[in-house]
Amino acid sequence: MARNDGIHRTFVRNRNLKETDIANAQRHNERENESYNNPDVILERTKYNVHFKTPTGSYAEMFKQMEQEKTISTRGLKPDAVHYGELIFDVNSAYFHNHGGYEFAKKFYEDAYKAAVKIVGGEQYILSAVMHADERNRAMSEALGHDVYHYHLHVVYVPVVEKQVLWSKRCKDKSLVGTVKETVMQVSSSKKWSSKEVLDKNGKTMRTATGKKVLKKSYSVLQDDFFDAMRKAGYTDIERGERGSTEEHLTVTQFKVIKEQERLYELEAKTEKQERIFNKAKQKTQVQNKIAITFSEIDNMGSKTLFGGKVQLTQNEAINLKELAKKGVTAKAKISDLEQKLENAKRDADIWKNRYEKLKEQTKDFIKATLKAPELVMEFIKNVLSTDVDRKQLNNKDRQRDMER
Repeated sequence: MARNDGIHRTFVRNRNLKETDIANAQRHNERENESYNNPDVILERTKYNVHFKTPTGSYAEMFKQMEQEKTISTRGLKPDAVHYGELIFDVNSAYFHNHGGYEFAKKFYEDAYKAAVKIVGGEQYILSAVMHADERNRAMSEALGHDVYHYHLHVVYVPVVEKQVLWSKRCKDKSLVGTVKETVMQVSSSKKWSSKEVLDKNGKTMRTATGKKVLKKSYSVLQDDFFDAMRKAGYTDIERGERGSTEEHLTVTQFKVIKEQERLYELEAKTEKQERIFNKAKQKTQVQNKIAITFSEIDNMGSKTLFGGKVQLTQNEAINLKELAKKGVTAKAKISDLEQKLENAKRDADIWKNRYEKLKEQTKDFIKATLKAPELVMEFIKNVLSTDVDRKQLNNKDRQRDMER
């Protein structure tokens, strides 16, 4: 997902699919539905979707066939065990748009599929691999004035690990007990995506100061493997997706709305601050106006004599005039200072109000969505914020681990 920093980031996300999930995944990936809730799925363009491996039946049927042919083993699996996995490969839409679009995307994801085969452990464990070319990127389309499509790759596979089955004590030939009877490809998502030991330059396992093994999370290993494969394939103008980033879980429009909402909150706070400054300066000005009225009263003090046009003051008027004169000198300086601050406050308030109105226009769709479905919108935002918390916790753990080294 783009961050408006000119850098194109590629990533791959893995998700586990249980028996209850696989049918929905198949209908989405293979475009078996007649309609979709997502208005950006353009079924007229489904013919442009590209299969790098076409399923020979339903995902569930293919799994059963692999089990019968002993390509995989489900021995000892719990009833609710994960049988399927899905890798979703993605890059921000602008990357493909800048490189020519559809044809470039096909070549990119053909190479990504080759990386997927290595990551999964063999093409025989892949049920389907399809590049979607029929999902419109609404934000970019509206910005550029023509349709832009978000190309990405779905790879559904069976997660397996190599397992050695040993001869048991019940074996008649006692010399075979404990030796390898057969090697099977055991279905196991947890073992497939277990954390890996970090090795030093000599190939030895690195350990913390307390002697614990330094482990690298499976997600980081996956990102590294995919990024390295694509760099070797010649795509040197992309960067690795960041661990813990929430971007890959958002559409371009959703990510933009979240960022615009953050800016809206920030600008609202700044606008309120400037309005407080403006009102405070206005109150001070009103006080100075009262002082100006007092100056008028001063002009009316005293009475002219009959001879010479001189003005005579009473003793009290003279005392009051001196006091007022002293205060007047001070007030004049304060008025000048406040007038300048008032002008600055008005100018700043106008600037922030204009920015606020512009931002309101930019986020009107989000505001409408909030009015129509506030619970869904708030749930979406909570999910994003909770992911930010998870990322901070992960970063803290990484820092702690570095200190232990």
